[in-house]
Amino acid sequence: MGAIQIKAQEIHVGDIVWLHENDEIPCDLVLIGTSDPQGICYVETSALDGETDLKTRIVPSISANLSVKQLEKVKGVIECPNPDNDIRRFDANMRLFLPTIDNEKCPLTINNTLLQSCYLRYTEWACGVAVYTGNETKSGMTRGTAEPKLTAADVMIDKLTIAIFLLQIVVVLVLGYFGNIWKDTQGLKQWYLMYHVKGPWYDFLVIPLRFELLCSIMIPISIKVTLDLSKGVYAKFIDWDEQMFDWETNTPAHSANTAISEDLGQVEYILTDKTGTLTENRMIFKQCCISNTMYGSDNGDALKDARLLNAVSSNDPDVIKFLMVMALCNTVVPVKSNDGTVSYKAQSQDEEALVTAASNLNMMLISKDSSTAEICFNGSKFLYELLDILEFTSDRKRMSVVVKDGQTGKIHLLSKGADEAILPRAYPGQQIQRYLEAVEMYSQLGLRTLCLGWRDLEEDEYKEWSKNFQEASCSLDNRESKIAKVCHGLERDLYILGVTAIEDRLQDGVPETIKLLRNAGINVWMLTGDKQNTAIQIGLLCNLITSEPNSQLLPISGKTEEDILRSLDRALLITKNTCETKDLAFVLDGRALEIILKHSKESFTRLAMLSRTAICCRMTPLQKAQLVAILKSVGYLTLAIGDGGNDVRMIQEANIGVGISGREGLQAARAADYSIGKFKFLKRLILIHGRYSYNRTAFISQYSFYKSLLICFIQILFAFFSGLSGTSLFNSISLMAYNVFYTSLPVMTIIFDKDISETTILQYPQILQHSQAGRLLNRTTFCGWFGRSLYHALVVFFITVYAYADEKSEMQELSMVALSGCIWLQAFVVTMDTNSFTYPQIILIWGNFVAFYMINLILSAIPSLHMYTIMFRLCGQPSYWITMALTVAVGMGPVMAFRYFRNLYRPSAINILQQIEQSNGSIQPSRNVESAALKSARTNLTNLLSGSRRKRSSDYQPLLSDPAEPAG
Repeated sequence: MGAIQIKAQEIHVGDIVWLHENDEIPCDLVLIGTSDPQGICYVETSALDGETDLKTRIVPSISANLSVKQLEKVKGVIECPNPDNDIRRFDANMRLFLPTIDNEKCPLTINNTLLQSCYLRYTEWACGVAVYTGNETKSGMTRGTAEPKLTAADVMIDKLTIAIFLLQIVVVLVLGYFGNIWKDTQGLKQWYLMYHVKGPWYDFLVIPLRFELLCSIMIPISIKVTLDLSKGVYAKFIDWDEQMFDWETNTPAHSANTAISEDLGQVEYILTDKTGTLTENRMIFKQCCISNTMYGSDNGDALKDARLLNAVSSNDPDVIKFLMVMALCNTVVPVKSNDGTVSYKAQSQDEEALVTAASNLNMMLISKDSSTAEICFNGSKFLYELLDILEFTSDRKRMSVVVKDGQTGKIHLLSKGADEAILPRAYPGQQIQRYLEAVEMYSQLGLRTLCLGWRDLEEDEYKEWSKNFQEASCSLDNRESKIAKVCHGLERDLYILGVTAIEDRLQDGVPETIKLLRNAGINVWMLTGDKQNTAIQIGLLCNLITSEPNSQLLPISGKTEEDILRSLDRALLITKNTCETKDLAFVLDGRALEIILKHSKESFTRLAMLSRTAICCRMTPLQKAQLVAILKSVGYLTLAIGDGGNDVRMIQEANIGVGISGREGLQAARAADYSIGKFKFLKRLILIHGRYSYNRTAFISQYSFYKSLLICFIQILFAFFSGLSGTSLFNSISLMAYNVFYTSLPVMTIIFDKDISETTILQYPQILQHSQAGRLLNRTTFCGWFGRSLYHALVVFFITVYAYADEKSEMQELSMVALSGCIWLQAFVVTMDTNSFTYPQIILIWGNFVAFYMINLILSAIPSLHMYTIMFRLCGQPSYWITMALTVAVGMGPVMAFRYFRNLYRPSAINILQQIEQSNGSIQPSRNVESAALKSARTNLTNLLSGSRRKRSSDYQPLLSDPAEPAG
């Protein structure tokens, strides 16, 4: 072909690039020719959007008939927008200049492009014009790191760090001030201190700067490294969890974000998609209504209904048209195998179900290209020319095709879409009441509905419309809105043929999972694009809402804005008055939400804060993200879960995004923080991994502050015995080893710790409320750790001083005894706060304890170090070991006593469950011996749940109060 092989980096805009089968596409190309006579090629886009189905790309009509020689010499102009990252859209125009023809503009769409990182499949060759190269391709524009998410624990740690920093500043200033006073009044009198009577002008800064160095370890720099390492291990625990492995699709759970594991244990709201998330996204054609006749209502399968089969065999006109719309109005690509059988490749599971059902009813789509489609009905083949495709959009909620009958030459408009988009466009006088009833009935059964319409077009009408459509398609500015306006003018006066009903079954384990999550105090909202009745039925099936007497579904709807706002106020009033006694849920659609956010966003926010359940229907991707943003704006920690590209905005907006690797591809999974194979694995992700991660992070972060404050307080106490001079009690080697080795390794044992078993957590999911309420990491718990560090510093310092502060003892001995006391205490602190022991934990805690002595014995054997012989002498003295035992007894005795009496007289729910596990090995609710303890546990959990709700409500009391009344 006269082409040369070059590297991708050598391609420039305007170059003609030739590709062969299985080649990776090196840049964004406008397709101008393929080896297929019909101008079709297939691309695999999984590397770009995660969708595994092959996509069809079509040569623009302006270059469809060019030969290979003409393609090599073709010249022309392509008008395209500036580079962007929208892989679903490409609004451009092309004009080719041949030797003898000056063509008109031809509109280009994403269907005429080959995007970088995709692969050419099942096509011998294809060629295209490079329009975007390098980092300006759509794939290149989507690259980049996502903004880091800050967890609730990180926020609390930052606040504690600021508080410690302020304390550090106060300590430095106060001790530095009094240190200078002592120096001027007492220090100058001590000849051995060799203070200068008149030093340099900056002499007053020396002592404060010394204290700044001593107190610099008050903020543990190692906390960031320790937490990052721990969170990396938490992420691996998720990846390695075999109970979250989907054996059906061979999909493991995956953690793409290792920084937010603890937030999983504090989730308060889950916002979930329906199709493919709660359901299997395996569409099955079940029932239909054609010409006011219901098919499949008796046996639940229209394809086996004898009446429908008879209507097909007798060539009923309406049934034939109904099946034609099913077979032709779609983006399905038929693929013939070597044995002659036809299979279908479809991006939409609904379309695949409709085409397959039409094929089973003898209306088989056997071939299709950019300009023609061939169907076979009852053994006879019919050719149709595809004149125009009016593509589906989330705003239009319908799709249409304009076809020309190859035999009669008549032009037809075939339409399918949501009932609200098709039925209002029926021709005047057509009775559609029966179809409205059919849609209602199918929705009550939880089936997905589509309405089909037909219209015969006059040739003159079509030509005039086609001209307007061409102009709108060639527009580079607001192309989508202009096309929608033109399409609206054609999609009118439709003859409604009927309604299809497709079943999408619930995934296995969804009802149990939602019930468990709701019992854990998590509010679950369902956001879907389906109609209201279908969503409500699915909500009933999956335990999202119940039909019990104490439950109530509050509709927010109306024909006018006033009606919608009035229903919102009514729902808010009922919820505020009865949310404690009734299980309430509200339901609204996208239109109502649009009006509410425009006129009464504050009232809706108050309703959202009080509602445990919501069903939001006919939601666009933007509206899903808006609902997440509303809940985030009032401080709730949200988790969004979905499986399709339309869920990406919601997933990215939420605090935690979870994607399901489903039949719609991997777009959601790749945009999410976590990906799982099935919705049912969400319970383990939150209740097990999330809760354990929060507990472990809470301990590690506060312990890091504790061990730094402990050594720092000892330094401060020593300052009062050293003339406030800022002298360090410990040498630099000991301080470095204390932070890096002696105290960092033992705390890593907590990553294996489990306060209660997984079985107990799943049996009593209410225990998650401890994490949701932040009971293990807050100002109160930190004050406890702060007090413990101060108390332990006093114990270590004064016992050390009492035992070794005499004329015979060296400074290095005093330093090593104090350091040993810290090591002994931290070993017992970690041991006491460990609930379960494994070999790694024992090795890290007590192996590190032994390593402390081994390292210091080795250092004591080096004559050049100040520690020479120190450890040998101490270990040979019985008083040293007595001092260590006394330090542990005095330091840990009160702590253990406090915990004992607290667990005895004011036990928490966790304490009770731990006691039951210890006495019985595991919780068996059927055993009578545990009934009293279990009742007590349930009471504590109930109080915890209500207490947490009251806490959250009080945090935002101004929002929950009536605007007309004073808050509080």
